Amino acid sequence: MNRTRAVALVTATLCVAGGLMASGQAAIGAAGSHALTTLDTSAANRRAPIAGLYDWSKAGFRGGQNLPGAGDINPSASCQIAPAQLASTYKVKPDDGVDDTNGIQAAIDKLHKDCSPSGSYTKLSLITFPAGQLDVTHEIHVDANYLVLRGAGADRTKFVYAPDKNTQYDVLTPDGDQWDQGNMGYDDASGGWLWPGRGLFRVQSRQVDPSYASEYKSAPANRKDEFEGTINVHWKAGAKLRAKPGDTGFAARTGDKVVYLDTSAKTSAMKVGGFINIRAANSINFYKSMNAYPTTWPLENLHMRQQWFTITAIDTKNHTVSIDKPLEYDVPVDSTSDGSAPIDGTVYASKASPIVDPIVGVGFENFSYTQVAPPGVTQAQAKDNYGNLAPSLAMQGIVFKWAANDWVTGIHAIMTGSHPIVTEEAKNLQIVDNELDGSWNKGKGGNGYFRGSRVWDSLYAGNTTRDLRHFTFQWSASGNVVIGNDIDSDFNIHGGYERNNLFENNTNAVSFAHRSGNCTAHCGDEGNQPPDDSTWFPIYWSTGQKAVKWSGSSGPRNVFFNNTMTKQVTAGAAFTPYYPDHSTIYQFGWDGKAFHHLDIGGKPIVDWAHNEQADYTHGHGVDDTRTDSGPSLFLKTVTK
Repeated sequence: MNRTRAVALVTATLCVAGGLMASGQAAIGAAGSHALTTLDTSAANRRAPIAGLYDWSKAGFRGGQNLPGAGDINPSASCQIAPAQLASTYKVKPDDGVDDTNGIQAAIDKLHKDCSPSGSYTKLSLITFPAGQLDVTHEIHVDANYLVLRGAGADRTKFVYAPDKNTQYDVLTPDGDQWDQGNMGYDDASGGWLWPGRGLFRVQSRQVDPSYASEYKSAPANRKDEFEGTINVHWKAGAKLRAKPGDTGFAARTGDKVVYLDTSAKTSAMKVGGFINIRAANSINFYKSMNAYPTTWPLENLHMRQQWFTITAIDTKNHTVSIDKPLEYDVPVDSTSDGSAPIDGTVYASKASPIVDPIVGVGFENFSYTQVAPPGVTQAQAKDNYGNLAPSLAMQGIVFKWAANDWVTGIHAIMTGSHPIVTEEAKNLQIVDNELDGSWNKGKGGNGYFRGSRVWDSLYAGNTTRDLRHFTFQWSASGNVVIGNDIDSDFNIHGGYERNNLFENNTNAVSFAHRSGNCTAHCGDEGNQPPDDSTWFPIYWSTGQKAVKWSGSSGPRNVFFNNTMTKQVTAGAAFTPYYPDHSTIYQFGWDGKAFHHLDIGGKPIVDWAHNEQADYTHGHGVDDTRTDSGPSLFLKTVTK
């Protein structure tokens, strides 16, 4: 079975950083959770692609392969660090009240240097952490490929994060609501280069592009990380494009597997078998297609349509790159080549960007983590509170950025600063059988999500979440499978042309208290607007006219099938079913042939709020014309 090894699951309330779990929050596997933690997600149990639907059969670790087992650990003692060696060599000792951060980092760095270069998915390094509390004060960089970080059990090994002064965000927006990315930079760097923000564990390259070397060297300690990994994103390796033969203005079209590069484009960073991000420039016509134009909000020159592919061929004579999967969107040469006027007077190029230094084969297993409570703030105050209680401490739990074929299993996250798990450009992750409980910040600026941003072909299965703001896919996330999870928030298709994601066999019971207006400090709705007067439903779909403030509308064919979703519409009311038919395949943003913005009476809705219970079937944006008699569109059998 493609699941974890025997994992010691939480069986009792865990007391750390702010007190007991709020009443009603269930531990992994405990009574009250309906998460399906015994699913067989192995390749043998996956359904063949269903005609007329997306092919999800390769979602998850290495395209559907089993998570590594004991036989995949490097047998060399020099590539395994056990608790005794952690204590003697790296001074990482539990329950001694001494900062363990530098010792943990030194152990990772040793394996990065000595073992990662010769490692593989079947030759993994291993750090085994002892039972007890380990104290962390700044971000741990997990940039060693083929490395497992394993605890003694989610109820036994506990990382307690107390961010130091160089880690906390030292510049907040004038209103004090969130960290100020625009004013937290150094020289050429912007605080936004840290996006999605600092964390406890960061799976990302620390490589610094040579053009930033001198700035990196002179930067103060609390700005150096802004320069790390930037070679992957800041146009250093990306190739401009040219029109494909016979097609004016487009380098590739939906369904193509060949992208036409500019004849002067450098391909030295592109390698067959390596990853490449095909990034399509926003255009006025693209915004129009999402009913996001005209608008009073400023449009942005950026690449909202993105996806990682594996390079299958590079033709240096004909200046093309071939990819392993068909494109899911048209790729204009630039922001005006589709006939659009320039955005803000600028012609913005699309790019084919190789991922120069992805971090692969990293696994987190069998431990818990939490962030220390801000002074004067209790976990009880954070319950059902969709504000930021400590904006300078809005740290993530685990960050995946420019990462692939990594996994998280048997983890218990309790009161993280913001997102317990977050992605920003990641592919083929497997996040299974975890419990994520609460966040100190769930307000303005987008905090406290179980967040999948620019994530592709990944598997989220058997997780239990409590007291988070949303489960989100956003910003071009595609091809992901969400199965067998139990959450008390909404499945949020957050905006930015996310598409082709499957939600099935999940349970979410959403209370009336789950709403942005339920907030005491630093409150805010999407796009940094004030809270609205609605209550969130089990599904959130982003409309073009509203989501244009931060991205644009949700994309086509996000599928809901055989879920048990309920909503408490008013305070004290019974929970009522939502999209209740268990055999109907609900395809959002689809009319059976093409993208269709949700509408009422033929008029596209401006906001999902207060329109959550409208009927969008029968040609109004939710295609319900298909049914399936099986328990899953992804698996042959489902064990409950």
